[in-house]
Amino acid sequence: MSLASYQKTQATTNPRQAEYRLFAEVTRSLMGVKDSPRDEKFHKAVHWNLRMWLTFQEDLSSPDNKLPDEIKAGIISLSIWVEKETFRILKGESKLDDMIEFNRTIMAGRAE
Repeated sequence: MSLASYQKTQATTNPRQAEYRLFAEVTRSLMGVKDSPRDEKFHKAVHWNLRMWLTFQEDLSSPDNKLPDEIKAGIISLSIWVEKETFRILKGESKLDDMIEFNRTIMAGRAE
């Protein structure tokens, strides 16, 4: 992507849209490997999802984050679940289906 295209995208995209787009890309990558062997592509997709959630956790832990404490705590709890579930997936104790559905639920705004 050229610098001009990147700048145009940044100017027309709000943070919520960018976050949704990231969720969609990460979740699509998980969907693409869910029935594959546990190869490099599989591990990259799973780790990308984990990095996304850990980045959210880090941002929410920052004193500069202005979200209400209750919302921050809730999202941090979700990211802790993702971290634990990721290790279960990598050990073969769990399948990607739950993680994919979890991300899709968050994207749809139906977290309960």
